[in-house]
Amino acid sequence: MKWHQLISSARWGKQNSQRSATEQRTEFQRDYDRLIFSSPFRRLQNKTQVFPLPGSVFVHNRLTHSLEVSSVGRSLGADVARLLIPRYTGEDVAALESISAIVSAACLAHDLGNPPFGHEGEAAIRSFFAEGEGLHLQDKLPIEVWNDITNFDGNANTFRLLTHQFNGRRAGGFVMTYSTLAAIAKYPFSSSLATHPKFGFFEAEREAFAHIFKELGIPALEEEGTNLRFARHPLVYLVEAADDICYEVMDIEDAHKLRILSTEETRQLLLDFFSEEERKSLCSAYPEGTDAGDQIAYLRSCVINALERACVEVFVEHEAEILEGSFQGSLISQLPAPLSSAYQKCAAVARKRIYRSKEVADIELSGYHIIYTLLSLMIGAVTAPEKTYSQLLLRHVSAQYEVHSPDLSTRVMAVLDYLSGMTDVYALDLFRKVRGMQLPAI
Repeated sequence: MKWHQLISSARWGKQNSQRSATEQRTEFQRDYDRLIFSSPFRRLQNKTQVFPLPGSVFVHNRLTHSLEVSSVGRSLGADVARLLIPRYTGEDVAALESISAIVSAACLAHDLGNPPFGHEGEAAIRSFFAEGEGLHLQDKLPIEVWNDITNFDGNANTFRLLTHQFNGRRAGGFVMTYSTLAAIAKYPFSSSLATHPKFGFFEAEREAFAHIFKELGIPALEEEGTNLRFARHPLVYLVEAADDICYEVMDIEDAHKLRILSTEETRQLLLDFFSEEERKSLCSAYPEGTDAGDQIAYLRSCVINALERACVEVFVEHEAEILEGSFQGSLISQLPAPLSSAYQKCAAVARKRIYRSKEVADIELSGYHIIYTLLSLMIGAVTAPEKTYSQLLLRHVSAQYEVHSPDLSTRVMAVLDYLSGMTDVYALDLFRKVRGMQLPAI
């Protein structure tokens, strides 16, 4: 892969038109601004990150998480470009100068396709089709679509949200640059190759995905039958690293705010990232008498800075493998000691103490039931639209979603578009209404 080809300002939906330079913003900064001012991005403020939406103690939601990931991604991109530019000349240098803006925009968008209630929303959708009421649709849908919905993943849904032309909307969706779209694709393969279950695009977007990747010079690793797999765009590694850094470290800080972890436990987890000499320096900057919240915030910022620098070094060291498409794993997986062991310790504590906490379990249980119930009702409505109750339900759906299409696959995907675009609060409100638990205010 070549940097000057990987960094492209061509836009999906405007492939054949060139924009003249009329302002100081680059095309990739325009991507960022377009996302910031979009409705799907604003809705992230009402979507669960890990903990339930805040009461008196503010913890992260999808919006604040995405902003923080974007900030770290911007730094990663800038530092990588600074170190790589001396290796290149000509058009490759101009391309490398845009890395920071592309990574920042891609980080901003990376969670846009996530349904309400975090990963339990995804699990509810997959379960409904793979082992629940939706099983009866298996023989009525193409195998490619069946693979898509039984492996439903927010990553693939993000690519769809950004590129799909919904009813009444312009061609190309958000009309993003090819490079930003490719930098979001953490799993650049079809649902027939899904793992854990993760994949990069739905069947409806296969053509768009393949076109973008081929135009960027990203090699196809597999093209057989329903299987399609590409190498990763190199900037995906930076987007992934920014996400890994933020969610692991910020979840620890949120757990401290909610008193799931004590101040001493949290301090020790964060200090473990540093050598003995560095720890002494950090502790002297914020001695034990300092406000506990300030101490933790300071240590957290130092950890993020250390992880960012280390990931930059890994990327630059392995640039040749990354461009060949042969680099294995993530940047985080290549961390040196003591960063690697400290990161793994934080991950283990998060799995045991945070992700299995009562607060998280409660939201997962409720969220799963809400999404499963709404999906059951809406799939019932699009498969039997002649029924009176179906017609009542379908009136709730925005005209941009093709729930009245003559094609069953299109109607099923439209239901998933509708549900995944909801906020937690909207999904809960609709659940109460369809269950007759709440009457709308007049």
